[in-house]
Amino acid sequence: MRIDELNAHERRLWDAFSQGRRLDVSDDPAAPDPVIRSDVVAALLLGAHAEPAPGDRPALRLTGAHITGRLDLGFTDVAAPIHLTDCRFDEAPLLQGARTRQLVLTDCTLPGLVADTAQIDGRLVVTHCRLTGPLVLNRAQINGDLDLRETAIGFPAGEAVSANHAHVGGDALCANLAVEGTFRLSGASIDGEFDLEGASLRAPGRHALDAYHVRVAEDFTFHPGFSAEGRIILSGATVAAAIGFCGARLSNPGDTALEAVDVTVDRNFDLGLGLTVDGAVKLDGTRVGTELSFRDAELTHGDGTALSLRAVQARETDLRTRRPVDGAVDARNARLGTLYDDRDTWPTDLRLADATYETLAFPLPAAERVRWIRRTTGDYLPQPYEQLAATYRRLGHEDEARTVLLAKQRHRRATLPAHTRLWGHAQDLSVGYGYRPLRAGLWLLALLACGSLYFALHTPAPLDPGKAPPFNAVFYTLDLLVPIITFGQEPAFAPHGPGQWLSYTLIAAGWILATTVTAGISRAVTRQ
Repeated sequence: MRIDELNAHERRLWDAFSQGRRLDVSDDPAAPDPVIRSDVVAALLLGAHAEPAPGDRPALRLTGAHITGRLDLGFTDVAAPIHLTDCRFDEAPLLQGARTRQLVLTDCTLPGLVADTAQIDGRLVVTHCRLTGPLVLNRAQINGDLDLRETAIGFPAGEAVSANHAHVGGDALCANLAVEGTFRLSGASIDGEFDLEGASLRAPGRHALDAYHVRVAEDFTFHPGFSAEGRIILSGATVAAAIGFCGARLSNPGDTALEAVDVTVDRNFDLGLGLTVDGAVKLDGTRVGTELSFRDAELTHGDGTALSLRAVQARETDLRTRRPVDGAVDARNARLGTLYDDRDTWPTDLRLADATYETLAFPLPAAERVRWIRRTTGDYLPQPYEQLAATYRRLGHEDEARTVLLAKQRHRRATLPAHTRLWGHAQDLSVGYGYRPLRAGLWLLALLACGSLYFALHTPAPLDPGKAPPFNAVFYTLDLLVPIITFGQEPAFAPHGPGQWLSYTLIAAGWILATTVTAGISRAVTRQ
């Protein structure tokens, strides 16, 4: 390119480049549309300018230009940093496979930016810009920060941001980023924090954010002010610090709003403090180093499972939502650590099969906790009762544990055939399935008193008057009630009329009590 072919603005840029001076071409009243051809920019960046003098530090620092044509730097090595401010591009710049020192775009308007497989030694900054096409950073290597703050990117038909398998050596700063279309960065790694505070992602009915298997070395934050329409995918992500959605708004009605399956978080996973979700939240298999919190969150997915915590592991779990979850909460096979909840916000449908927890922060009376367990649409399962009873035992509340286990037997009885339920009622009435052993003693004393009083007033006739021992109403009644021990009274006397029927009743009651007491002792020994 020859110098005499340059227009006035291009010549000024040519002169400013070698010393890295900032050039503002918007201050020329004679040129309301200061055009600079992309070929001129590319020629400067690729060495068309004369060799710099000693001490010169070439850089492209341009403000207010209208850059025409495609700026094609694909598969080139650009030694000078690029700083463009308030520039307008006719075509999307192409940096595919290029190596640059630094690329900074501020307040620019452009129909996209293609920089896949590019290597940027410093920062990539696209702030306060407006892109009407996609930002492509697939497999890009950015050794500094990726800064997309206050930028609007619109490509509703597809992937507005593509950064699959990109590597960011610093922070990914996306505060107040507005994206129309999918933001995809599957397999990307970020050596600093990933900040989406105040960002707005819109892809209704599709994936708003696809961060599958992303790796973040510090915090992954979506609060406060973050909003998304469409599905957020964090499945397989590894976050060395915390994930936070406090104050965020997620919307994907009738479908999954947040999919975070098999995520590993070394510290907190905070989904509370004002989070609002219209759609399902799925965290199956996620491992949280400290606390998983839904404190003051609002979750709505009335047509199905609003919150899935299957096989989740956490040291602490806080389920104190702002109001009851609209939909089922599935915590099957979860390991919840210390569990915080509030009876006023218990979900209507709570599934706790094979879920475990170390302790309940608020144990509550056993009768209330039994109602908590029964908040499920599933069949009878013994494990939730046994887990709750074990928790009460660890707290030293043995009576509460027995209340829970008695409730377990009553629930089980409701699932049995009618004839088996009848025997269950007998065990419940007599000894509370072995968890109320004092009932057997009370029944025995009551029957003993009734029998003794009756037979004291209606002494039965001796079978052999010459050999019969002196009659004793109390020991005669005990002979009838206790099927194993004999005092010699029952074989020596024969009651008649009502006394005979009373003796049959006492014998039957004695066998029932003996059987149920034996079953109760067996349960007490085996701790079932």
